[in-house]
Amino acid sequence: VDAEELRLHLRVPGEGWGRCVLPQLCFLPTRGVGSSRGSCGAGAGVPGWGVHARLAVSQVSLCAAVMGALESRGVLRRMSDMLEMLMKRMDILARLENSTDFHKGDEARFPLDRSPAAGLMERIQAIAQNVSDIAIKVDQILRNSLLNGKGMEGRRDQCEVPRDPKYPDCAGKVEWMRARWTSDPCYAFFGVDGTECSFLIYLSEVEWFCPPLPWRNHTVAVPSPPPPPRAQAAFRRDLARLLELIGTGKESLSFMKKRIRHLAQQWLRAARRLEQRLAGRQRDQKHILVHIGFLTEESGDVFSPRVLKGGPLGEMVQWADILAALFMLGHSLRVTVSLKELQSHLGVPPGRGNCPLTSPLPFDLIYTDYHGLQQMKQHMGLSFKKYRCRVRVIDTFGTEPAYNHEEYATLRGYRTNWGYWNLQPSQFMTMFPHTPDNSFMGFVSEELNQTEKQLIKANKVSSMAVVYGKEASIWKVGGKEKFLAILNKYMEIHGTVYYETQRPPEVPAFVKNHGLLPQHEFQQLLRKAKVGEAIPGPCPPLPKHPEAFHSPHPGSRLRYSPSPAQMGQGCPQLLPVLCSCPSQVDPYLPYEYTCEGMLERIHAYIQHQDFCTPSSLPPSPKTKTPAMQSPPSPLALSPNSTHLVWSPSAGWAPQAWPPVASLQVWVSEPQHTCTETCRRHGLVCEPTFFRFLNKEEVFLQLSITCDSTEYEMNHLYPAVAENVHECYLQKEPLLFSCAGHHAKYRRLCPCRDFRQGQVALCRDCL
Repeated sequence: VDAEELRLHLRVPGEGWGRCVLPQLCFLPTRGVGSSRGSCGAGAGVPGWGVHARLAVSQVSLCAAVMGALESRGVLRRMSDMLEMLMKRMDILARLENSTDFHKGDEARFPLDRSPAAGLMERIQAIAQNVSDIAIKVDQILRNSLLNGKGMEGRRDQCEVPRDPKYPDCAGKVEWMRARWTSDPCYAFFGVDGTECSFLIYLSEVEWFCPPLPWRNHTVAVPSPPPPPRAQAAFRRDLARLLELIGTGKESLSFMKKRIRHLAQQWLRAARRLEQRLAGRQRDQKHILVHIGFLTEESGDVFSPRVLKGGPLGEMVQWADILAALFMLGHSLRVTVSLKELQSHLGVPPGRGNCPLTSPLPFDLIYTDYHGLQQMKQHMGLSFKKYRCRVRVIDTFGTEPAYNHEEYATLRGYRTNWGYWNLQPSQFMTMFPHTPDNSFMGFVSEELNQTEKQLIKANKVSSMAVVYGKEASIWKVGGKEKFLAILNKYMEIHGTVYYETQRPPEVPAFVKNHGLLPQHEFQQLLRKAKVGEAIPGPCPPLPKHPEAFHSPHPGSRLRYSPSPAQMGQGCPQLLPVLCSCPSQVDPYLPYEYTCEGMLERIHAYIQHQDFCTPSSLPPSPKTKTPAMQSPPSPLALSPNSTHLVWSPSAGWAPQAWPPVASLQVWVSEPQHTCTETCRRHGLVCEPTFFRFLNKEEVFLQLSITCDSTEYEMNHLYPAVAENVHECYLQKEPLLFSCAGHHAKYRRLCPCRDFRQGQVALCRDCL
């Protein structure tokens, strides 16, 4: 028998797992002695085992719990000694038996040398010999193992913290582990046992703060074969599987599934149209996790109990549409609404969330919300920082860069309940196109055929307004009653505020409250109104009051801003309070809010947005000479104009999305944001282009005089203070922002074109 064979027979745990308990140890008598099968327990399998023998052996059972390989040797020896003592006691019993006439009547049947006691003695002797032989072999094997592993154990006992400049944090992390390794069970899960060596093994092989230990087994790095080609996404023809993935058990999930069923035919038609337009294009299938954090019990799940009581449904409408779009585009989905499921899908080790994931993240993308983002950060350890580039945050009102950068937000007083995540601003995906700094995710609205449109026009009530606020508390914030009283002089105001029969809602008496309406009835009410909070109506929605909705959210917007694609819908301009609409306007649904528009937009994001690969910049010369201080600017002045474009003679073009061919650089007026500046030129601000114009030579190309140029952290930079000829460049790329203005600065603004009806995409962005 060799060491490995014995370890398997004794079920000794592998190296590195410490002092683990062995299972019970059983003995198989040699052939011809006693029973023919292995046995455990006092007297089991031994014929004729007497009462006295049972009493003797009951002190220590033949089946012993053994602690570790070293202890097994001692236990075997002790068992051998016990059996020897048992044989002495049995010998005494035999002598007593021979000296009396107790069994005289049985001598004919049991000769003296083959009495039950004598047979039992033989069996005990055989077992004792087996135990003795096993103990000797165990002793030999363990001695050899100790000799072979002496050098290794010496190294394990004498681990020293390496001093490697490539790993400057190693010593500090080891010090932390000494004091805190028991603070989270996940460290023990990865083999940490309190020794210096276990700290260094963990910090070099699980985390990456220390160099690999030379005495550890390390396989030689073999060039890995190229990954197999990705499966291609295929548009789906049925939504039944999606409804299964969403699951059951919550009222909010039932609401989302009803919405998906209601719009199923529109999704299918839209998918067929987009499939025809994208025919022949490669579309990699992505593995996507959708974790709706606000529906988890850990976040309180305040939505589900209020679905039927006037609770906010906008978020669930958007999530239902996101799920439908991702599924129809043909991607592989997992949907979770519980923390336990999230941990299982991510591969979170047991413990309190301080350790990295047990294996590489199996998802290309994760769509979640702020609650889910917090849960992921809490349970993924260092893996959150590694994989956060794959996260997409569904953010109703958006997060501007000044509120996203933790240090800057703290210094400038921009901290809010939801900001300071230090993500790329485009990773935040909004319900409306509030700011180009974020990605416009949107939602869909039901499309009408010509008959339905004509019916709406015929039933339109010119002096009717619908105010969308399903909870009475929303009506009380910010002095809305005064505004509504003025509006009531010109229009009949309708509301849909939830109330129980015994307690009517506290809303102004002039409001005709319909109570909480099912979705289709609410749509019918909106179609009659001239003004309302709904995209399908002829006018954009009334602005939501900033104190009610915007103050906890990371943005500076105080009112809804329409995109260029939404202009000219029958409302020539959107005033801060109310737009003035013609008496007869055809119902109009912007392409952005159709199923096809949302499919097109999400398809482009999935295939082209990449926040994990560093952005490419112009190549720099290896050696600088006085004649070549920096590479020539790829930008050039547009003919007969005052703005810059990407020069056809630049000699290189980065793999950027949107493509740099759509770039135009304009200078803002004081007090104008870049969003406003680009819009004035019929364009959209594109924050991903800031990196191309954050250079001193760009000021020169625009004939801007700079007596000094400074790099600073400021969400308004790059910009120029013209009165004093001071130019400023952006020091922190996360602060590149289309939002923000100041009377002192004229900003450099990166603008791009856009697709008709699709403000989120440039003309060549598909």
